[in-house]
Amino acid sequence: MKLTLQLLLVISIFAACADPQPEGENTAIPSEGAILDSGYEMVFRELKKCDSLLFESGFNQCDTNEVKLLTSSDFEFYHDQAGITNSQEAFLQSISGLCNLDYKPTRELEPNSLSVFLLRNEGEIYGAIQTGKHRFYATESNNPKYLTSTADFTHLWIIEDGNWKLKRVLSYNHQAAQNQEQD
Repeated sequence: MKLTLQLLLVISIFAACADPQPEGENTAIPSEGAILDSGYEMVFRELKKCDSLLFESGFNQCDTNEVKLLTSSDFEFYHDQAGITNSQEAFLQSISGLCNLDYKPTRELEPNSLSVFLLRNEGEIYGAIQTGKHRFYATESNNPKYLTSTADFTHLWIIEDGNWKLKRVLSYNHQAAQNQEQD
């Protein structure tokens, strides 16, 4: 019973990354059995969506407004080559800087690399660790994009005020592309 209530709580706090419901549209609540069977999967899908929004909006489109909504005000980023970014504001400024490069950088999640591990305090979910691998590309002028590097990441997502917020990022094992492969 406690697990069911806990999963219902998790489901209800997905507002930070969930698609907004059109006004007046009814949303069905899954049956108790469905919640128990898919609770972890629902958290996984929600955080995968958050990851996608973070990188598509931020890294790929330079939209810092969306990134600000997804990150904690107590945000820290640890990068194995670029050092520490110790505030949300500094992180948002670094994303803005991506728009001023002489090439367009993009990030893609490596297929099937994402994992999520729930964090609990006395049985209550308060966050999750998300790990994965990603690829970085560059596009110059009208040329096809090419792979520049790959890396691993670990994200600490925390539930703050009922929303998933990215609080800590570890970005490591950056490897330069060997042959600058083209897609």
